[in-house]
Amino acid sequence: MADGPGSRTAAVMAAIRGRIAARGLTPGEKLPSIRGLAGAMGVSPSTVVEAYERLAAEGAVRARPGSGFYAAAAAPPLTLAEIGPRLDRAVDPLWVSRQSLDGEPDLSKPGCGWLPAEWMPVAALRRAARSLARAEDAVLTDYGATRGPLPLRRLLARHFAGEGLPVGPEQILLTGSGTQAIDLICRLLVRPGDTVLVDDPCYFNFQALLRAHRATVVGVPYTEAGPDPERFAEAAAAHRPRLYVTNSALHNPTGATLSPAVAHRLLNAAAAHDLLIVEDDIFAAFEPEPSPRLAALDGLDRVIRIGSFSKTLSASIRCGYIAAKADWIEALIDLQVATSFGGVSPVAAELVAGAMGDGQYRKHLETLRRRLARARREGAERLGALGIRPWLMPRGGFYLWCALPEGQNAADIARAALREGVVLAPGDVFSVSHTASHFMRFNVAQMGDARVFPVLQRALAAPAA
Repeated sequence: MADGPGSRTAAVMAAIRGRIAARGLTPGEKLPSIRGLAGAMGVSPSTVVEAYERLAAEGAVRARPGSGFYAAAAAPPLTLAEIGPRLDRAVDPLWVSRQSLDGEPDLSKPGCGWLPAEWMPVAALRRAARSLARAEDAVLTDYGATRGPLPLRRLLARHFAGEGLPVGPEQILLTGSGTQAIDLICRLLVRPGDTVLVDDPCYFNFQALLRAHRATVVGVPYTEAGPDPERFAEAAAAHRPRLYVTNSALHNPTGATLSPAVAHRLLNAAAAHDLLIVEDDIFAAFEPEPSPRLAALDGLDRVIRIGSFSKTLSASIRCGYIAAKADWIEALIDLQVATSFGGVSPVAAELVAGAMGDGQYRKHLETLRRRLARARREGAERLGALGIRPWLMPRGGFYLWCALPEGQNAADIARAALREGVVLAPGDVFSVSHTASHFMRFNVAQMGDARVFPVLQRALAAPAA
């Protein structure tokens, strides 16, 4: 706490204003008790009284004699950019997504998170679409079943069993996307102000989504073998987090793989501190051979498995899944009905099941892994010629997490490249602590455009903005 009574009062006022702005306190809701807030913030009760009185004079809260203080002002619209520190848009967790999704068709996107259309199994999707045209009328017109179609859930259950995770179809919920899967879990388990652990660096949309749920996001440094287990245990003890959200296979953005030793230490720490884990398995199909999975080691006791088919099949056909304990699935079904009425689109689920059941899908994945291995090697060589070095060479996938030459700032490089029609992903987009300004994530599958490397070379040579 800052020194001086005036600064302490201002700090209390800022904390209450922040909770009102983030909807942690809704209009008409009673403010924390004077003694309770004083203890939580390490100030005297008189400081809290003075802060509440000043807020009442501003009109932000109302005093009710004999009752206490209550939030008064109507909450402003929730704006994610206003939650947390104000950032340059070039390092805002939403920036890369918006540039990549809204850009013109000829925009080059080595910073985006998906494969080019020509790398996807379009022929299998077209066959599945033709089969869908002969489906029952209800598939094309009705709401979906709350868990999602049984054939796709059975397919997923067989896949999970093959990796040592026995899960029945009744423990699998199909969702509108992988992002919706995390959103539903947050609705079920996270309350405003709860702490959630993430990797540092981590997938940038984890941060944006958690901010939308008004969670306090705490990063744990990520190593080549997974999150630093000692720092993870320290954060779990210090912050008493509700969740930990991570990728186990081919971590985004680093491409690292979780080791068995680190996996066991994470699960032990989670059990010791009553922490739940959300394991996003979206990149599993890109591995040359399976790596440790927290869900399989834990048996879905305190781990929830999520994923989708957007990376290997189609980002246009929105379909994700959640695998969890049966009672959690029941609660998540209710939330999905309440927020989107019904489950995943039957059309989307039928297309996914049809394409994955196609005999060519396995061959597509094998070809994709070989093609990506070549692209990673070639991409690393061409980036190395510019002084851009991979942090590690991943076992699979399409990301390279790279250190820029000394003295270069990734946000400056991204701004310069965008002016020439190239979208890049600067490191601090992924870093909760904003300590990755000298890193950049590259999608090697999106680097075939002849503009990419000349633009990078010019951006590296340009003076800082």
